[in-house]
Amino acid sequence: MIFDTHAHYDDEAFDADREALLASMPENGVGLIVDPGCDLDTSRRAVEIAEQYPHVYSAVGWHPENCAPYTRESLDTLRAWAKNPKVVAIGEIGLDYYWEQNPPREFQQEVFRDQLALAQELGLPVIVHDRDAHADCLAIVKEFPQVRGVFHCFSGSVEIAQELIKRGWYLGFDGPLTYKNAKKTVEVAKVVPLDRVLLETDSPYMAPVPVRGTRNDSRNVFHIAAKFAEIRGMSTDEIIALTNENGRRFFGIQSAKEERS
Repeated sequence: MIFDTHAHYDDEAFDADREALLASMPENGVGLIVDPGCDLDTSRRAVEIAEQYPHVYSAVGWHPENCAPYTRESLDTLRAWAKNPKVVAIGEIGLDYYWEQNPPREFQQEVFRDQLALAQELGLPVIVHDRDAHADCLAIVKEFPQVRGVFHCFSGSVEIAQELIKRGWYLGFDGPLTYKNAKKTVEVAKVVPLDRVLLETDSPYMAPVPVRGTRNDSRNVFHIAAKFAEIRGMSTDEIIALTNENGRRFFGIQSAKEERS
């Protein structure tokens, strides 16, 4: 069964059919989903969605693009939500230097550090957003050696990937792996240890080939798995199975067999 480790079903793009779509996921081969929040409102909605579906889990956090309203007091809200058993990570957090209108870099860094400290306090993994900020993201996570996480939609170099892997981190692969211009991501996919790979959609965004340009959803992990399998000379089923296991291990989600034992 597919494990989509990053999908924003709290997004308004799913308002028309969210319930039917999420309810149908298991019959369409999607066994698990993690929905990360991007601010207090979306984090709250992600937790509420996770509580409605046994196959959906959530993360809570301030995304760098959305962190302008952040205050230290808001960490108390995240801390309270993170005690919910359906919350499995702090995220989506990190740095985004791509858009000029984003909050100032120094403020993003402060918010990032505060949330890494919260994850360390709670013993939770983190989901990191890194866009055009590879050096600063790596430097800041090095300040928290006890924290482990995943670099969502990894777009850095092989060298940065190897440094993260050495420190116990995971890499997330999304629709861009299937795009024609994804040379750097393909190079990383060739060398990343198979036990450090997570598959994600970032739904409703970044739909993979052959459905690029449409609203993305978790069923499309299949196309990402197929591309990764092609790169590594494996079968798609093998990649789906091992990334499901990786995701469960990373987020601490037991299998049905483990729950019965």
